Amino acid sequence: MDVQFNPRYPSIEDLRKKAKQRIPRFAFEYLDGGCNEEVNLHKNTNELRAVELMPEYLKSFSGINMKTELFGHVYDAPFGISPIGLQGLIWPNSPEILAKAAFDHNIPFTLSTVSTSSIERISEITEGRAWFQLYHPAEDSLRDQLIQRAEAAHCPVLVILSDVPSFGYRSKEIKNGLAMPPRMTLKNVLQIMGKPNWAIKTLLHGQPSFQVMKPYIPKGMNMHHLGLFMNKTFDGRLNEDKIAAIRDKWKGKLVLKGIVNEIDAEKALRLGIDGLIVSNHGGRQLDAGESSIHSLNRVVKNYRDKMKIMLDSGLRTGPDIARALASGAEFTFLGRSFMYGAAALGKDGGNHTISILKRQLQQVMQQICCAKVEDFPGHLITQ
Repeated sequence: MDVQFNPRYPSIEDLRKKAKQRIPRFAFEYLDGGCNEEVNLHKNTNELRAVELMPEYLKSFSGINMKTELFGHVYDAPFGISPIGLQGLIWPNSPEILAKAAFDHNIPFTLSTVSTSSIERISEITEGRAWFQLYHPAEDSLRDQLIQRAEAAHCPVLVILSDVPSFGYRSKEIKNGLAMPPRMTLKNVLQIMGKPNWAIKTLLHGQPSFQVMKPYIPKGMNMHHLGLFMNKTFDGRLNEDKIAAIRDKWKGKLVLKGIVNEIDAEKALRLGIDGLIVSNHGGRQLDAGESSIHSLNRVVKNYRDKMKIMLDSGLRTGPDIARALASGAEFTFLGRSFMYGAAALGKDGGNHTISILKRQLQQVMQQICCAKVEDFPGHLITQ
């Protein structure tokens, strides 16, 4: 797809800076931040960027092909859009903006249970190609209804989130009133007044809400009681019985997101899981954990030929995608990069961000003489 590229924002960092200028501070810190002292947030990217690739300059080379087969569908690039909660808080209508861009570029978009667009609307935009990420409900009846809606919407892949047995301790969100239950502070109101473009677009689009969960939320709840309701509704701690029950009900491809060790990977294999997304929730859950690339290295060693192994957390750029693929990931997902794009450029942000990543990845492949995505591991410099 030929997309007009905005040369004023040629990097993800340019988009990040522009996003910071355009949205209220509480929204930016929700997107940009991690938990506790944000050690793991920075470690994810820093340790990924320690991965080095070997170029071959005298090898015969006829060009590159970024197309990647995943679960029976051939995508145009080896990366997709991660699920992110409360996307509409960061930029109005951003789930739909990003879903449309993903569809146009033929890459996967994953909708979170706690995002701000419905399963049905995202399915309509993507013609049934969007993935759905399930936060495990406390009640089996709600679990079954969400699975049925995802099936009716023709979602090809159901992603079960495994790494939120408790909400991460995020001090910035607590100060900003975005912890559960949420609260609106005078400071937040002043921040909104300082970002009139964001405020107007939010007003026109409507206050962001949990659209996936809308049919189940009692009417007339204020923010405090809505937060308490959401806390009671979800039970983030998984076990083998819960996963087995979902496997029995879901006939499509089933993926576990948040797996970081071989013990859980072995259990997932036994339960008939089709793929793992190695992830530490972008450094938002366990600050004392290891980086996502280190987790990937261990999981790939024993499970690459048994399940699809993908990577999320810490990736920001095309070279980061290349490093992950060279380290053994078969596919990658990015979240913050796409939300920076949407917040910076609005309706054009999704297309622009995908264009950056494609161009950067293409340049790396040309530079190292890597013709196909599956050839990346042959260019890894082992330490």
